Amino acid sequence: MDNKVALITGSAKGLGKMTALQLAAEGYDIALNYVHSQKEAEELCAAVKERGVRCIAVQADICKAEDIERLVSTVEHKLGVVDILINNAGPFIRDRKLFSEYTQEDIIMLTQGNLVGTMLLDHRVLPGMRKKNWGRIIHFGFSHAGEARSWPHRAVYAAAKVGLVSFTKTLAVEEAPYGITVNMICPGDIRGAHKEMTIEQVSGLIDRETPRGRPGSGEDVARVIHYLCKNQSDFITGNIMDISGGLDPIRPTITE
Repeated sequence: MDNKVALITGSAKGLGKMTALQLAAEGYDIALNYVHSQKEAEELCAAVKERGVRCIAVQADICKAEDIERLVSTVEHKLGVVDILINNAGPFIRDRKLFSEYTQEDIIMLTQGNLVGTMLLDHRVLPGMRKKNWGRIIHFGFSHAGEARSWPHRAVYAAAKVGLVSFTKTLAVEEAPYGITVNMICPGDIRGAHKEMTIEQVSGLIDRETPRGRPGSGEDVARVIHYLCKNQSDFITGNIMDISGGLDPIRPTITE
């Protein structure tokens, strides 16, 4: 390790938090990002520093181009060039709604936050990665996103993430000659507190919906991300990886 810098968006809580702790334990310097969760981000920043690495927490909304520029510029100024970009942040509307029930503002926000913002972040960090001839970019999708399937009540979110699937594969091919890998992580139905739990903590719990028989945890996702960040993982690029315990959470038909 040569003190590589990892920027993790949406990392004050949940899967982003677990990823930050995993990478910090392996010696990576960490740039946290949050929109509203300042208290949680500051607490996590302190915990990361206890692992002997540098850490900063930067407020920024990836739905806004000006915030993206400020975020990356701040990281470069305080920690150095971004070596690893983990695009975890992405707005999601939990209410189940038909596409016709979305407002124009909803459509723009979901598309901007889950597709356009991610593309702008990638575009901003690529020059630094190319200069080093090394980089890791990781996108977040949803289980089975690579199949571009129907997902009633999640039309806009699903469309943005499926668009990101194609972008992931294209960028992986374009940037491979520069030592940059691009992959997508697609978590399954990892719920609530499980997002911040370890594999050991959930291993005794029963989940009858998941073929594996236990619920997923934040560590399940963080461990895969850590593997993809290794130097020796440079031959793995352009992949869409489900981390779901075998569960298919998408229902192709509308049920009441």
